[in-house]
Amino acid sequence: MSKKLAAEFFGTFWLVLGGCGSAVLAAAFPQLGIGFAGVALAFGLTVLTMAYAVGGISGGHFNPAVSLGAAIGGRIPWSALIPYWIAQVVGGIAAAAVLYAVAIGKPDFTVGAFASNGYGDLSPGHYGLPSAFIIEVTLTAGFIIVILGSTAKTAPAGFGPLAIGLCLTLIHLVSIPVTNTSVNPARSTAVALFAQTNALGQLWLFWVAPLIGAAVGAVIWNLLIKTDES
Repeated sequence: MSKKLAAEFFGTFWLVLGGCGSAVLAAAFPQLGIGFAGVALAFGLTVLTMAYAVGGISGGHFNPAVSLGAAIGGRIPWSALIPYWIAQVVGGIAAAAVLYAVAIGKPDFTVGAFASNGYGDLSPGHYGLPSAFIIEVTLTAGFIIVILGSTAKTAPAGFGPLAIGLCLTLIHLVSIPVTNTSVNPARSTAVALFAQTNALGQLWLFWVAPLIGAAVGAVIWNLLIKTDES
């Protein structure tokens, strides 16, 4: 179990460092041309690369919602759920701390939102709570279906991480304007601790909605899609 937890720690560390780092460091410079699309691609690449690197050890979740979906889908024992969550959250916080230490090295850097998630005034497009809840539940459910399907026994071997990484990129392309995209409570928690906004006050949504979405996606997979061979 210790190696699985280490894999989840490092995978989540990489996701937060690469994904949120692209938003905090690179997207702050318009001349680099990264924009929303670049941030979306960065998040997808973090999952893709670490899924290939350590996915064979832990399953490559890097996300409490994915671990919940995996437990409901019968991919991991329920006893592993809380240890996975702890490793993921700690890994995310460690990455956010590294990112913060780098970012403050720029003389005119202001922490601000620090790539955190939010609704209302904290939403990039000023979308309200209902919109944020709906998009996070819906996209997390779709993410879980893609994960369970692309890693099923009947799926083409070796392509799971590619499908999952591209799916996460797509999710960010859709929802960055709405919530700055969570679908991952560990990612949301990590940067909210450093943000100079009310991100912590809104953090509850980015636990509740992704976990609900994960449960919905896993149930849909189990009841409507999964076959005896999956």
